Amino acid sequence: MSVSMTGSGEIATPVESSKSAMTWGPIFGGAAAAIGVTLILLLLGSGVGLTMVSPWSGQSSSLGTVGVTAAIWLVVVQWLSSGLGGYITGRLRTKWAAVHTDEVFFRDTAHGFISWALATIFVAGFLASSLTSLAGAGAQAVGSAATAAGTAASSTASAADLPTAYFTDALLRPEQARAGATSDDTAATAEVSRILLNGAAAGQILDDDKAYLATIVSARTGLSEADARTRVDTVLKRIDDAKVAAQKAADEARKAASTTALLGALSLLIGAFIAAAAAAFGGSQRDEEEDLIITSRI
Repeated sequence: MSVSMTGSGEIATPVESSKSAMTWGPIFGGAAAAIGVTLILLLLGSGVGLTMVSPWSGQSSSLGTVGVTAAIWLVVVQWLSSGLGGYITGRLRTKWAAVHTDEVFFRDTAHGFISWALATIFVAGFLASSLTSLAGAGAQAVGSAATAAGTAASSTASAADLPTAYFTDALLRPEQARAGATSDDTAATAEVSRILLNGAAAGQILDDDKAYLATIVSARTGLSEADARTRVDTVLKRIDDAKVAAQKAADEARKAASTTALLGALSLLIGAFIAAAAAAFGGSQRDEEEDLIITSRI
């Protein structure tokens, strides 16, 4: 605290309020209003979003469309809830007497920002707990599927042993593959599966493997070598098309997630600004009319 001396020798001491500039009542009130509006709008958006998704082929919107729509809706939710919460915070606070207008403006914006922050933290915690519950249920389902897959895989070679099994097959391929494929269907099917799995892991199937596959197909189906080679090429092309489709779907999911994250971060920043501005606006309306107490002079 600074003390100054006047020209007449008097000591001038600045007046400071003993009350805190932070008023928690309006902050909690605005945060509660923002939380309520956010939850209502999120449930409304979830209901609308479920209408865009269908298990039937051709009746569901694309993943990118769903992601962008969800991101835009999050922006709308953030703006509406932040504006309402900030405005309520500004209107509910008590009037700060003998405070400069610039200081009043700063306090109002700070109250709106803190109210927005509290509401955002609560909603984020609520969504995180919901996602954790869903993830727990999904983990149980994945665990059951993994157990079933482990039981089924006990009679086949593991993924780590696949390269060894593939090269072993290559070493022991008989010169007359047609006779072996005809005499042992199970062994031929397993060997074809290993060739296809190795080709998927390596990204391509070698020409000698294609020729060997054509020989086995010809022996099993009775097709000519040329027709069998055509069938092998057709099936391999279908496998490549399926892989490209899976990569395209993964890329679309990545883009949708990136767009959602960027728009979500932008909506939070704008929501904080709207909450602060709405609190300043509400506070200015609160201070527009001044209540005067008239006392009679005795």
